[in-house]
Amino acid sequence: MTKRNQAVGAYGERCATRHLIGAGLRPIARNWRCPDGEIDIIAWDGPVLAFCEVKTRRGDSFGTPAEAIVPTKARRLRGLAARWLAETGTTADEVRFDVLSVRLPDAGPARVDHLKGAF
Repeated sequence: MTKRNQAVGAYGERCATRHLIGAGLRPIARNWRCPDGEIDIIAWDGPVLAFCEVKTRRGDSFGTPAEAIVPTKARRLRGLAARWLAETGTTADEVRFDVLSVRLPDAGPARVDHLKGAF
């Protein structure tokens, strides 16, 4: 991954975090990593614990951001969430997996679409 792509991704995650806070969610972890992968954002939405995957795109030439979440990726994220819950001892009555699609237009602010319960 190039430094430019890393910078775009980091900017998208900051935009997504601001969006979540503005929507009333309370982020408790960002970029949690383990040897199996990474969870972009973990946030409380009231009593629901949301594991959020952020996808940032400058255009749709490689598909929409949400289309990047293929079944293999969804399975891996579920496993990462289970590992995070076990390692932190956190309990939640309900867990949800969200996708935040961040689109960066040539001009103007980023657009964030939040798909709750995406998979």
